[in-house]
This record gives sequence, C-alpha cells and structure tokens, in this order.
Amino acid sequence: VIPLNNDKESVRKQADKIYNELQAAGVDVLIDDRQARPGVKFKDADLIGIPLRVVIGERGLKEGNVEIKRRTDKKPTLIPADDAGRSTLEILNELKQALEV
Repeated sequence: VIPLNNDKESVRKQADKIYNELQAAGVDVLIDDRQARPGVKFKDADLIGIPLRVVIGERGLKEGNVEIKRRTDKKPTLIPADDAGRSTLEILNELKQALEV
C-alpha cells in the first residue's frame, strides 16, 4: 500500500483502511508511509518483489479511485476506493491460483 501524500488526512485514512482490511484477511501487507518520492517507493516495491501495488493519491481519491498495479503489468488499473480491499484480495487470489498450476 503506497500513499502518495501521507500528509493529507484523506490519503492516510484510505491507506490505513486498505492496510487493515488486507491484514484482517490474513494478507502479508506493507504500507510505505515514508516521505519519499513516488518513483522511489515504486522502485523499492519492485526491488523487494511486491507482486501487487495499491497506490492512493489525493487526485484519485477526489474522483473516488485508487490505483492497483500488478508487477507484471505495464499499466495500472483504477478501482473504486470503497472496494479497494475486496478488489485487491480478488487479484491476489487470482495470482495465487496462477502459481498453483
């Protein structure tokens, strides 16, 4: 979970909400709340092998969306912020099923 502007309360609350939902579902989840540029956070997530990135930004939240990006995809997918936890779990389950082949 990567909040892009952790100083904004709405971004921080949404990041915490998604983080807590995923933890409650038994998912190993990290929240990158460092005061670093987005590119640094994205690069570090790729370097440590994070398979799925949930990015929360102020602009996206104003439109009611967060961004989900699989490490294997070139482009992110926008999903409704209210469904971010559930949608993330669905994508993680798809990834797990693909690995169980």
